[in-house]
Formats: sequence, C-alpha cells, structure tokens
Amino acid sequence: MPERNIKLILAYDGSNYHGWQRQKNGVTIQEVVEEKLARMLGEAVAVIASGRTDAGVHALNQVGNFKTTTSLDTSIVQKGLNALLPEDIRILDAEEVPLSFNARYSARKKRYRYHIFNREVPNVFLRRTAWHIPQPLDSESMRRCLVSIEGTRDFSSFRAAGSSNRNPVRMILSTDLRVEETGLLTIELEADGFLRHMVRNIVGTLVSAGRGKLTVEGFEAVLNAGDRRAAGATAPARGLFLVDVSY
Repeated sequence: MPERNIKLILAYDGSNYHGWQRQKNGVTIQEVVEEKLARMLGEAVAVIASGRTDAGVHALNQVGNFKTTTSLDTSIVQKGLNALLPEDIRILDAEEVPLSFNARYSARKKRYRYHIFNREVPNVFLRRTAWHIPQPLDSESMRRCLVSIEGTRDFSSFRAAGSSNRNPVRMILSTDLRVEETGLLTIELEADGFLRHMVRNIVGTLVSAGRGKLTVEGFEAVLNAGDRRAAGATAPARGLFLVDVSY
C-alpha cells in the first residue's frame, strides 16, 4: 500500500499526563496515542502534534498527523482509536491529508484559553481546569494590560528560562478577557505561535496587575525588559487549554 498521511483532531484532559511529548519520567499523550495506533494498525507510527503541551495542560482541538500504509478508512481509525483510548483522550476527527501536511510546521496560528476561578471558596468541579485565586482581582486593569501585548513583539520576558526557542518574536493577533457572574475569569490569546510557558507567564503577570501589584505602565515595562526575571510567576498548568489551531 502507498504511504498515507492521516490528520487527527484530539481533545484531552491533561491532568494525568506529563504533557504531549514522550518522556522517560511519566506517561504522555503522544505515548498513549501511538501505542493504541500501533495496536490497531499493526505498525509503529510517530504522531506529530501542532505543539507540545506541557504537563497538566488540556486541549480542546489539538491537531496531529502520522504517516501510515494502512488501508483502513479514516472513520474506522477514529472509532477504533476511541475504543482503545482512555476516557480522558478523544479523537474528534480523522481525515486523510496531503503527504506534505505537517501538524507542527503547517500551522499558521493558535489560540489558547486560560481559566481563573476568582471566588473565596474553590469550585470543586473546576479544581482540575482552573487556577483558584480567592483574593478579588481587578479585571479592568488586567484587560488593559492584556491589550498592550497585541502586535508583533519580542516576548523574551514571558518565555521559560532556558527555552530552546531561538527567535523570541511573536505576533499576538487578538486578546480577550471575560468575567462571568459565577466568578470564572477567562483569558484568550491568539497568535502566529507561542514560546514555551508564554501564556502561563503572561497570565501570572496579569494576575500581579489584578492584585494591584503592577500598573499598566509597569506591565509594559516588563514586556519591554526582555528579561524573564522581570515578569510574574508562572500560572499553574491546570488552567490552560489549547483551543484550536489554524492552517
């Protein structure tokens, strides 16, 4: 059989996994998906993802692809995988794409969402998917800070220490901050790409502004500093979702 390229759309709760990429010290999404695919197809495959979500991070529409010589219809691949995978990983769609498609390098933009539960008493149903902050946050101050990062900028201040990303420049296409009456605060960022821990570091610094520890001018100074040490703490992984990837 000729080689085929299969694109997958995945949703997963990252709470029980050490991120997407295979590691020696823990179970990962990639490892589980590849093992189930190998069992179903009778051949070893390597699944490429649009991005390597960190330990504890979730995905609503992660995109992956793998090369295979199977003759199985993509609908059978989807159903078969879902029958084998644990309940916290689902294949939302499977389709054949050109051999040139690469989930990582073909991506044009990504959107991430971060959840904060801002009430004194934690919500037991959000304990795995939101950062609980009991102190009141000034959402308007946070929103003004968030808008200031839109555009093409050097995001060195918000990338993980020791990051392997050589180019720290990214273009933030849009931002949004919503507050619900329930106390759930949602932050969204869409960009042409993200540095490692970039969203979580931005959120951690926004929370500093929400707590009154940083002005809008101070936030902009952090952005312009080009130094991770100038920014706030890294927000917990559990509140972060990869929402979608555009090609």
